Amino acid sequence: MIVEFQSVEKRYGKVHALKDADLEVPEGATLGLIGPNGAGKTTSMLIMTSLLQRDGGKVRIGGIDPERDPRAVRRHVGYMPDFFGVYEGLRSREYLEFFAASHNVRSAARAAVVADLLALVDLEDKADADVNSLSRGMKQRLSLARALIHDPELLVLDEPASGLDPRARVGLRELISELSRMGRTVVISSHILSELEGICSHLAIVDLGRVLAMGSVDEIRSKLFGQRRVIARVAEMHVERTEALLRTKEDLSDLDVERGQVSFSFSGGDEISAALLSEVVGAGVPVVEWRVQSAGLEELFMQLTNVPVAGAARPDEAPVEEGDIE
Repeated sequence: MIVEFQSVEKRYGKVHALKDADLEVPEGATLGLIGPNGAGKTTSMLIMTSLLQRDGGKVRIGGIDPERDPRAVRRHVGYMPDFFGVYEGLRSREYLEFFAASHNVRSAARAAVVADLLALVDLEDKADADVNSLSRGMKQRLSLARALIHDPELLVLDEPASGLDPRARVGLRELISELSRMGRTVVISSHILSELEGICSHLAIVDLGRVLAMGSVDEIRSKLFGQRRVIARVAEMHVERTEALLRTKEDLSDLDVERGQVSFSFSGGDEISAALLSEVVGAGVPVVEWRVQSAGLEELFMQLTNVPVAGAARPDEAPVEEGDIE
């Protein structure tokens, strides 16, 4: 595990930001840290990046305690906070070169590293633009490039799409997905669940300072909802054959046939669905549609927390003033 929290506690005065929180992030995972505003997401991220001390429990980042050796942790972690932190009077290239020097990137390699990162975040044509002239979405991408400047193993992204227009959000999601495909471990927080749908391999659902559920998306779905349902559409002439094949599977239930459509329920994850689809196609059945109906992040979240997804204030939640840490 690249991130390990064991019974972590953090208090701000009388307010418990984290209560006996356990969290694990496997190497190479993209973990969505989801919860309403004030749930403890930013507090968790500040602790894992060595920027905030905990009041209790154990934390290991790549096997290192961030309180005992914060510099070692920071060499392994790239952090993108929920504000830009761009400096006036600098061009995009100069901004990244400054941070490359701060992270002791060799001077001979800096120009190439900066050029590669500008290309990765699609800002090559803005290399010589003043940072203040960039749009909000461009500043977000530049901030992400800054977090990558020292080639960290772990990326920690706090509400990275906050305030972006829909097109910029899509672009940022695609970029994060690409980083995941490149083998980066990513922890990304959001209270807007649609931002994380489709890019996370793992989830940690947080509310009132507690980690309510943690694991792969399939594991959490299975624990909460048990079974998933598949709707398969095939040509009319192949319906009976498909039905006969599926009825041989003892682990399927509620099999139903209607108008060229075969539906059934099963327990398990995507690998089981994929194996069934492969077997049906291998039997010579041309499958027009194979759709798995499963709970989305909003349903999972609501099942665990019973609070509005957008994170409206609750009676038992201390008010958070602007600028306060979650």
